[in-house]
Amino acid sequence: MAELTRTLPARRVGRAGDRDRQVSVELVTRVAVAWLNNPRHKIAADKVPILVERICAGFATLPTEARLAVGATPEHVPAVTVEESLASKNHILSMIDGRPYKALRLHVAAYGLTPEEYRKRYRLHPTYPMVAENHSATRRELARRIGLTRKRKER
Repeated sequence: MAELTRTLPARRVGRAGDRDRQVSVELVTRVAVAWLNNPRHKIAADKVPILVERICAGFATLPTEARLAVGATPEHVPAVTVEESLASKNHILSMIDGRPYKALRLHVAAYGLTPEEYRKRYRLHPTYPMVAENHSATRRELARRIGLTRKRKER
């Protein structure tokens, strides 16, 4: 219990009718379950209501804007700027992890995104390239050499 007292604020929740101080039951439940699932935290079953009360009190002391932000979907912060991402002709730096890739299509698919969703998530222009310039040129030259650019009758 001593660990519980140090970790969580010991304030009481405001009046039940005070809408600014009400905290989402779902949010408090999620935090309590996460805290209890941590194997380093040991707490007796009869102390769980105290834990929930203190979590609720902790959220109630937050400013309204912060409480709204806690429940909001996270904004994706790019690992690099657009300029840094496109600085090299040999690779494109991923906005997700900042690592270099010749082509981003498979990388963004690994995160469950399409190229369009990736561009939308990081507010990129619809024409933002998904393939490095030199890689694209190499592939284009290879296609020319094997005859993929000629019309059907010329082949």
